[in-house]
Amino acid sequence: MITIFATGCSTLRGNAQQKSQKLAQGIQRAYAINPSTAQRISPYIIEGSEKYDIDPILIAAVIKQESNYRGNARSPSGAVGLMQVIPSYWRSICGSNLYDERTNVLCGSHILADYHDKAGSWKKATAYYNVGPAGYERSFWTRWKVRKYVKSVKSFEKKLKDEL
Repeated sequence: MITIFATGCSTLRGNAQQKSQKLAQGIQRAYAINPSTAQRISPYIIEGSEKYDIDPILIAAVIKQESNYRGNARSPSGAVGLMQVIPSYWRSICGSNLYDERTNVLCGSHILADYHDKAGSWKKATAYYNVGPAGYERSFWTRWKVRKYVKSVKSFEKKLKDEL
């Protein structure tokens, strides 16, 4: 089976505000996210998408996977915010306030784009997002385990695309 992660905004057309509004409606329907949360976060997704040339649907799916749109989320490993960014690793690039939703989404988008440049594919970049490039390359076992994460993100992408 071949999995393709496409970039671009093929399902979202118009100016940034129009794209944001359509994306917010899709997020509400696909993921049962509170309308005010979806409307607040979708402009940041569009901004990250346009700044780093990433499909906004991929960014939205990663947020769903990582935090279920909870801006105050914190993982046991110390990752924070919507996109579960690890402050100790990304602070120098992204700044110190990673609980700020805009900062977090733009930082997570930057990370995805950086990983895409390193990995050469969105599928592998998504895997890197979960365990980091070193973690992914370290062992077959890690690569095997991360398949579930990538499959889940892909499922969230499809669910959102179906609503747009």
